[in-house]
Amino acid sequence: MTEVLLYSMVIGVFVGLAAGYLGSLMVLKKMALVGDAMSHVALPGLALGILFNFDPFIGAFAVLFVSAIIVWYLGRVTKLSYEALIGAMFTTALAVGILMIPAVDLLEALFGDISKVVLLDVVITVIVSVASIALTKIIYKNMVLGMISEELAASKGINIGRTNLLYLLLVSLVVALGIRITGTLLVGFLVVVPAATAKNLSLSSFRYSVLSAVFAATSSVAGVLLSSYLSVPPGPMVVLSGIAVFLATVPFELHMR
Repeated sequence: MTEVLLYSMVIGVFVGLAAGYLGSLMVLKKMALVGDAMSHVALPGLALGILFNFDPFIGAFAVLFVSAIIVWYLGRVTKLSYEALIGAMFTTALAVGILMIPAVDLLEALFGDISKVVLLDVVITVIVSVASIALTKIIYKNMVLGMISEELAASKGINIGRTNLLYLLLVSLVVALGIRITGTLLVGFLVVVPAATAKNLSLSSFRYSVLSAVFAATSSVAGVLLSSYLSVPPGPMVVLSGIAVFLATVPFELHMR
């Protein structure tokens, strides 16, 4: 196993665990389209990094971070749904990003390329992923309670607005990490489909969140290995691996009804 492949697999495991765990909340909140759309918002940030010769993933996170704050604020002020706000923002960002990114770099931005990862990338990914999971675990019950009843959550002293903002920022961070594996076009898969897969097999919230993280990590590693073997971009392979697992769990969900 080459050094780059080993690094890629480690990144795949930790990004998958974080994306799957955060995604379990996103599916519960019926915000699956938000997770997918947020990945497209990162494209102008990637373009800025490419054009001005700094790490494109720093640009991606910066744009995602600002977008998450804007969406959170507009959601509180206008009472529009996150889906509507993100939908308007992501189509604009996608169009602007495609126009900005040089054609030679567009394929990598859309579908991912982890052939250039170094040890520093691995260290940063592990630290950020573990921190994201830990922070999400702290707010997990508060988020679920807020889904059930915001009034009940407020009566228990939970600031739903602040909790939602923290969650959106964590999703932005994990999406930025996942772009290296699957690209902007497909990274939404990691925060949506593994959680949907876990839902097919889970009767408890704990099992659901754990399986969501495990399925995302498994899809990432399988996709990285297949992309290395077939010499194709990793993004499509990650998605196809995850979809195969999802389809395999559908009969179990039908049986549990």
